[in-house]
Amino acid sequence: MLSQALRHRSAGKPHNERLEFLGDAILGMLVSDALYHKYPNATEGDLTRARSLLVRESTLADLAREQNLGDKLEIGPGEMKSGGKRRDSILADATEAVIAAIYLEQGIEAARALVADWMGDRLQLKPSEVSGKDSKTRLQEWLQAKQHPLPDYHLVQATGNAHERVFEVACILEQLGVKALGSGA
Repeated sequence: MLSQALRHRSAGKPHNERLEFLGDAILGMLVSDALYHKYPNATEGDLTRARSLLVRESTLADLAREQNLGDKLEIGPGEMKSGGKRRDSILADATEAVIAAIYLEQGIEAARALVADWMGDRLQLKPSEVSGKDSKTRLQEWLQAKQHPLPDYHLVQATGNAHERVFEVACILEQLGVKALGSGA
C-alpha cells in the first residue's frame, strides 16, 4: 500500500489518487481533533483558520520535503523532466496518500501518531495565526482604527524562479513619515 501511495498517476496504475482522496479526509479530521483538544477556548472560526493553515498544499509539501518523500516518489518521465518530485502539488498529494496508506494498513491511531509526529511544532500556533490575520491586515485595521489613511505599497523587486518568487515591497505611510521594506513569497 505504501508503494502505491508513492506512485504518481504519471507512472501508471496503480497510482495514489484514491489514497490521496482518503488521506485528505483523514488528515482534516486528525488535525481538527488535535486543534479542538489543544485550544479549548478557540472559536469555530479560529479552529477552521488554523486547520486550513495546517492542511494547505504548501504545508503538506513542506512535510513531504522534511520526510524526503520526493526522493521516494515514482513518477513518469514527463513529470520527472518538469521537476515533478519537487512540485508542491505532487508532494502534498503524496503526503495525503501516505497518511491514507498508514490508516488502511495500521489503523487510525497509527495515522494519528504519524500526523502528530510530522506536524510537530506546527500544532503550536501563534495567536496571530489562529486569528487568521496576516501582518498586512493587522496593520491596515490598526491604521483604520486610528483614522489614518491606508499605506501605499510598491513592488521594489521580484527575484527567483517563476514558481518560487520572492517579492520585496515598500510600505509607505506618508502621513506618518514611515517607509518600510519587507520581503516574502
